[in-house]
Amino acid sequence: MALSANLFLRQSQSLVMTPQLMQSIQLLQMTHFELNQFIAQEVEKNPLLEFPSNDGEAGDERGAGEDEPFGQPSEDAGSDDGADNRAEALSSDWYDNGGSESTGRLNDELDANYTNVFPDDGGPQRLDAPELVGQWKSMPGSAEGADYDLDDFVAGQLSLRDHLAQQIPFVLPDMTDRLIAQNFVDQLDDAGYLQTDLVETGERLGTSLEQVEHVLAALQTLDPPGVFARSLAECLAIQLRQKDRYDPAMQALVANLELLARRDFATLKRLCGVDEEDLLDMLGEIRQLNPKPGSGFEAGVSEAIMPDVIVRPSADGGWLVELNPDTLPRVLVNQSYFARVRGNGEDHAFLSECLQSANWLTRSLDQRAKTIMKVASEIVRQQDAFLLNGVDHLRPLNLKTVAEAIKMHESTVSRVTSNKYMLTPRGLFELKYFFTVSISAVEGGDSHSAEAVRHKIRALIMQESPDAVLSDDDIVDMLKKGGIDLARRTVAKYREAMNIASSVQRRREKRALAKVAGF
Repeated sequence: MALSANLFLRQSQSLVMTPQLMQSIQLLQMTHFELNQFIAQEVEKNPLLEFPSNDGEAGDERGAGEDEPFGQPSEDAGSDDGADNRAEALSSDWYDNGGSESTGRLNDELDANYTNVFPDDGGPQRLDAPELVGQWKSMPGSAEGADYDLDDFVAGQLSLRDHLAQQIPFVLPDMTDRLIAQNFVDQLDDAGYLQTDLVETGERLGTSLEQVEHVLAALQTLDPPGVFARSLAECLAIQLRQKDRYDPAMQALVANLELLARRDFATLKRLCGVDEEDLLDMLGEIRQLNPKPGSGFEAGVSEAIMPDVIVRPSADGGWLVELNPDTLPRVLVNQSYFARVRGNGEDHAFLSECLQSANWLTRSLDQRAKTIMKVASEIVRQQDAFLLNGVDHLRPLNLKTVAEAIKMHESTVSRVTSNKYMLTPRGLFELKYFFTVSISAVEGGDSHSAEAVRHKIRALIMQESPDAVLSDDDIVDMLKKGGIDLARRTVAKYREAMNIASSVQRRREKRALAKVAGF
């Protein structure tokens, strides 16, 4: 066979992920915080992007009349007359001397004369109101300053490390011991437990194990009780010692916490050498202890979740779905700046690329908002019964149903529902909360949502009495009477996922609690 070169024409279609398309996909799944960070980076490196000013317009796109401060009249409005009128209005304000006669008459009519309240002061003194007003205007919340933020005046909470640092000098006068103590403080976790090895700490600090143990023993006497413990048993033992209740019986109970977790009260009575009444008293004392002594202190800055979608009842009996304006990104493309500074050669190519990138970003943000709105509106339409009647009426829903309704791909719906929250009359929920699997109904009825079934199982267990604790088979029978067809192993799986003990453990615990309440 002879080899030869030939020319062929061929047509083909392919899907290419351009950088702009990848950026749009990434914007769709970003949270509010991540989106603001991304936009800030784009504004910093793109000269044609800028944040809008307070009046909602770009700084370079305002007209000539918009450059004047808000509330100031223009030149053709009679500036001299306006200034005289404003001066006359200010001179007749309530703090002026000329208004003393009217002020006195008003005090008599309202029975607000200060001479009757403070007769020994020799009459009321005139407040220098203009000075007070000047002080008020100089504050951050005044019209001349920035927005007034109450968080600027909130006292900071005391951290666990600062609270311990105030006590260490009273129990450890030696400077070397304080340095070891400071190393231990740095090893504490948020719960107040010490996460370190004493032998390793002594070798690293170049000191003996006896000195390290001496410092730790002194630190374990500090407030809050139980701090610097290395395990839960040691944390409880420290608190019991400070209460002078760490007797041999309590020591045996603390050493066998795994039996207490399994509700094996018979074995605990034998190991502790006490009867049932004494064991119940000991359990009551254990419940009063704090297993996480450091949890009451400020561990870090907690930020509130900002809802992306807000749902309100409308006047026509439906639901009003709208995007939260506080989470909508605000960025503008300065076209006038591009027209003024564009030149030739490399500068023109750079500015053209910046303009194209800026326009694509604004279109992507607009498309992101529209997509979130479409998905949220369909979720509200599908879960109307939940919004009206609660979690018992949550319908089974999957991504495919929403994607087919709004004519989008399932992956797009999945990206929209990730880390997005909806504020409803029922509370604040993540969008993924409304997507649950379907549980079949008895005799071909309407299917039930898995979340609604879990809620019913939890409600049944909460209503049971100590003498009639429901087993998994009993729960299955009661659910079938309610039209829910569920297997016993599924009930057990849901119960364990909700951290609910078995019927045997619940019976022991509820009887023990009933006896403690009786005593």
